[in-house]
Amino acid sequence: MLEAAVKCLVAYLVGGVMGGSVLRRMLGGRDLRSAGSGNLGATNALRTRGTGFALGVLAIDVGKGVFAALVVPHLPWPAGWALGSASLAPTSLAYACGVAVALGHCFPLFQHFRGGKGVATLAGVFASLLPAAFPWMLGIFLLVVLASGYVSLASLCGAAAAVVATAFAPGLATGAGAFALAMAALVGVRHTANIRRLATGTEPRFERLRVLGRWLSKRIETWRAR
Repeated sequence: MLEAAVKCLVAYLVGGVMGGSVLRRMLGGRDLRSAGSGNLGATNALRTRGTGFALGVLAIDVGKGVFAALVVPHLPWPAGWALGSASLAPTSLAYACGVAVALGHCFPLFQHFRGGKGVATLAGVFASLLPAAFPWMLGIFLLVVLASGYVSLASLCGAAAAVVATAFAPGLATGAGAFALAMAALVGVRHTANIRRLATGTEPRFERLRVLGRWLSKRIETWRAR
């Protein structure tokens, strides 16, 4: 059990490496915590620092999800430690590390527990551990964000789609459904304020994404009409 606890702690600390903070230290400029929503995630980065900065944040946040899911569970462990054997099966340990990295991103220790919404990091985890569900998560996210311009709504719908896809995907390990449901619940909790704004019609939207969505729709209609 000690091995599992230590590796989950490592995953949590990896989750606390915030892409927005890292890039700001490297490139300078405005701190995301004092701009826009004050969130360190890619959405606020896009809104306040531009596309290039946001893509960098996205890459770091997705990458740490992949690292925590695929690398951290397999880190070497000293042989012969009396408390060293993990009581979790390898797949369960990977799920636990996935939960830990998401919590680290949402509530980072060294950022006074003010982190992101967890969506990008969870995308990396899902792509690594539940590849059958990830295309549905990504596809629904893109469909909703291009149709509505609401990143928050797209994130919620993508998380829900991942749960449904996991429930119907064959051959998944025990605990996959519970893991997907727990992660979707975390996304929902982190978007509570966004849900209230969506309900009152005050949630900001990215009009450029809606324009892109309409353009793509017209291109597809033109292609199908040929």
